[in-house]
Amino acid sequence: MGTIQQWIHSCFATIKSAYTAKSLGDQAERLACKYLCQQGLKLVCRNYRTKAGEIDLIMRDKNDWVFVEVKFRTSPDWASAAESVTRKKQLRIISAAKQFLQLNKVYDLVACRFDVITIDTGLSNATINWIPAAFD
Repeated sequence: MGTIQQWIHSCFATIKSAYTAKSLGDQAERLACKYLCQQGLKLVCRNYRTKAGEIDLIMRDKNDWVFVEVKFRTSPDWASAAESVTRKKQLRIISAAKQFLQLNKVYDLVACRFDVITIDTGLSNATINWIPAAFD
């Protein structure tokens, strides 16, 4: 009987942990968006999803389209937030951005760049690091 209760507790703990991580990620994206808007960028879309991948924020910086990856870390135990944007992740974002530009029929007409926003501490005392043109 005790093992079933432990299993149920474990299942709920896993669900709660996943929900909390999603909630923290959403808060980090809102914080990054607010920061970029204060820097003069304009929000176009949040959480753009395709089969190729997801783009956290799509923004405009004057005439440029800016595709932003937001990374939040509460602890640098494994890797910093910036280090977690691997080449594989970059290629997925680039592919999703190409689809977005093609869908909006502006693929050959606009300049674009890929920025990364990292938040390496708690959200209430956040240190935001903006890396413009982080990858091609």
